Amino acid sequence: MDTTPCIYLVDGSAYVYRAYHAIRQLSDSQGRPTNAVFGFTRMLLKLVEERRPGHVGMVFDAPGPTFRHQMFAAYKANRPPMPEDMALQLPLIKQVVAGFRLPVIEQSGFEADDLIGTLARAARRKGFAVVIVTGDKDFVQLLAPGVGIWDPMKEAVIEA
Repeated sequence: MDTTPCIYLVDGSAYVYRAYHAIRQLSDSQGRPTNAVFGFTRMLLKLVEERRPGHVGMVFDAPGPTFRHQMFAAYKANRPPMPEDMALQLPLIKQVVAGFRLPVIEQSGFEADDLIGTLARAARRKGFAVVIVTGDKDFVQLLAPGVGIWDPMKEAVIEA
């Protein structure tokens, strides 16, 4: 039996976008949008129920420009801004994460991808196996012995 401790690093920003686009036209009794909150919560429950992780970090993009914008002014210049009704749901999503007693990890000037890569390396140095929870194919470059990816929507596991 493998006794290596394992940490799950969840790409919270990708979870939010995926949930928002997967479920439409859902709102509370006051008409406030809740589709992203509902979908995000369902995905988080799936992680907890199916994987039963002992250690989890929920990683989000911080608002504002990143160091990449300083290096290349046109970085993501063609990307549309976050939809207003999605942005309204972010505080509720972070309340859900707090309700699960999971740490929210975000740092001004960095995207979730950067933080997850850094945390994965640090966790490996400390002897942890790492599972990156995302559907973002950009994370494949982080695969290494002891670092894998789980895409809960596709039920796909990718290992080095």
